[in-house]
Amino acid sequence: MNKLELKSIHQTFTGKKQRTSVLSDISLHVKEGEFVSVIGPSGSGKSTLFHIIGGLIAPSSGEVWLDGRNVTGRKGLISYMPQQPALFPWRNIESNVALAQEVAGESRDAALEKAREWLPKVGLSGYEREYPHVLSGGMQQRVSFLRALLGPQEVMCLDEPFGSLDALTRQEMQAWLLNIWEQNKRSILFVTHSIEEALFLSDRIYVLSNKPARILEELVVPFARPRQEDVLLKAEFHELRQHIQSRLRQELSHE
Repeated sequence: MNKLELKSIHQTFTGKKQRTSVLSDISLHVKEGEFVSVIGPSGSGKSTLFHIIGGLIAPSSGEVWLDGRNVTGRKGLISYMPQQPALFPWRNIESNVALAQEVAGESRDAALEKAREWLPKVGLSGYEREYPHVLSGGMQQRVSFLRALLGPQEVMCLDEPFGSLDALTRQEMQAWLLNIWEQNKRSILFVTHSIEEALFLSDRIYVLSNKPARILEELVVPFARPRQEDVLLKAEFHELRQHIQSRLRQELSHE
């Protein structure tokens, strides 16, 4: 069964002098326990897509379905992790992690108990009472991901969560995310600019065109799970990377 499905999403923004078409007939789906990535050129409307899924903006036309129900325009039904960690500096780490559960109606004590249980599992034992400024970028992203993971929503939308990290930290975070996800198998829709990241993490990949974004191609990633980092060395991995890169370059050349 599809946990999340987008049906013929179109999005046009109307300014004072012009109309800008951002999304054109986007239909995609994420099955239960599936990791799906969306990759496309900068400015192709990937974040707009997340805003529509999250109910922050209404699509010009089309529908968002969750668990077989039309939820277009409804908020609070997905778990969202933005590009930046977006931690509250006045809350300590365990309180930041507990926030999504509290907002969903969990008692503060129960939410904090669950946060304390999980923080050691993501390598943050001893940091429960620290504040965000003490943590490195990668550690802050772990806190942000854990906050999203412990929310009650079963679909997680991750919007380029590792884009601001240095290359080494980013690689470590990809392996960490994969390990945590393998244990929980939440349904994830993941936006990234990195072809390697999409291939390493995903079950399927949607490749978007320039805006107005349409789906150029849907790729099934052929590598077995649980996935190891040695997949990055496989010839098939590099062939797929070059194939996606070629599609995106063609799009850029048509600008």
